[in-house]
Amino acid sequence: MASPSLTLSLLVLLLNFGLIQSLQCLSQKFSRNRFYQHCTDLPHLSAYLHWNYNPAESSIEIAYLAPPARPDGWVAWGINPNGSGMLGTQALIAHKEANGSMAVRTFKLVSYKKVEAGEIAYKVSKAEAEYKNSVVTMFATVRLPKETEVLNQVWQVGSSVVDGMPAMHELQAANLNSKGKLDLPQGQSSGNSGENSNLQRKRIHGLLNAISWGILFPLGAIIARYLRSLRFADPFWFYLHVSCQFSSYVIGVTGWAIGLDLGTKSKGIEFTSHRIIGIILFCLATLQMFAFFVRPSKDHKLRVYWNVYHHGIGYAVIILGIINVFKGLEMLHPAKAWKVGYILFLFGLGAITLCLEIITWALVLKGKLRKSKKPYNGFDHSEKQQPLAS
Repeated sequence: MASPSLTLSLLVLLLNFGLIQSLQCLSQKFSRNRFYQHCTDLPHLSAYLHWNYNPAESSIEIAYLAPPARPDGWVAWGINPNGSGMLGTQALIAHKEANGSMAVRTFKLVSYKKVEAGEIAYKVSKAEAEYKNSVVTMFATVRLPKETEVLNQVWQVGSSVVDGMPAMHELQAANLNSKGKLDLPQGQSSGNSGENSNLQRKRIHGLLNAISWGILFPLGAIIARYLRSLRFADPFWFYLHVSCQFSSYVIGVTGWAIGLDLGTKSKGIEFTSHRIIGIILFCLATLQMFAFFVRPSKDHKLRVYWNVYHHGIGYAVIILGIINVFKGLEMLHPAKAWKVGYILFLFGLGAITLCLEIITWALVLKGKLRKSKKPYNGFDHSEKQQPLAS
């Protein structure tokens, strides 16, 4: 019978064997019988990296594989010497030339929307690329500063090349998170945990704002418009309306504050229209909260102007809020069910609103019709009183 220690050792060996076999990069082969000591399945964009580390010359030989976003697109791998983000990356980019051949060029990422072609901070040699089975494989040797053992690596894919310059890549979560640490001698690659935390905060920001401006605020407006016409609902409708809108404001401002913080920590990544609409929403919603404190009495001569101000801002917040929810969905790229679910919610809310509007106008017209049939409370004053018979 096998001893417990031997059994444990076998289990560890089997586990390690299973983990090793799970790496797809181990099954990849290269032309000219190229061989690489280390490889890793990069966590995003279906990309892989193989490398040989030469500490004596302080250099690495790499083979980077990734499918471009489109057949005529580009793939890139680079090193950021000053930080873990994309800004400042010294990159190698491979793409098809007009004649169909593959080219590898070096670029500096000077901003999130601009790259500059030319020499980079590292000496690059033996750079070439191949395109096969919709995957680009880029080879190169990169000379590093002495005693470099850990790199801040960045990788990316794009859809097109215009006049020899790579066009802007997509801003989906996979594109924004394609970076991490590369331990050269240990043969290990790790993702950026900070980016995962950042993505989680983006989701919280989107969820809070969707609940606030996209759901609660329209519901509060429906409550005010249709319940107030019911006598039995007075003054319950008013407190329900105020509670709904105040809750919406608190949740929305919380989400808005998270969005501002995300913006300050994501320099170079700008969603201008989404940000501007968010700021306008905050300002209009704040004005709407002040409306509660400056509300004149029903018989005050300024009440009509207050109604225009209150209703106008309310409808503006609803429209802008729904627009910004859809813009947020386009930015986060969640599962399709989220967008479909919100669209169905809006359709349902619209159908309910239409039914309530028809019922309200029917009741109003019915009331006017009754009044027109009894203009003098049942007495016909058009007939003159006849004199008494003598």
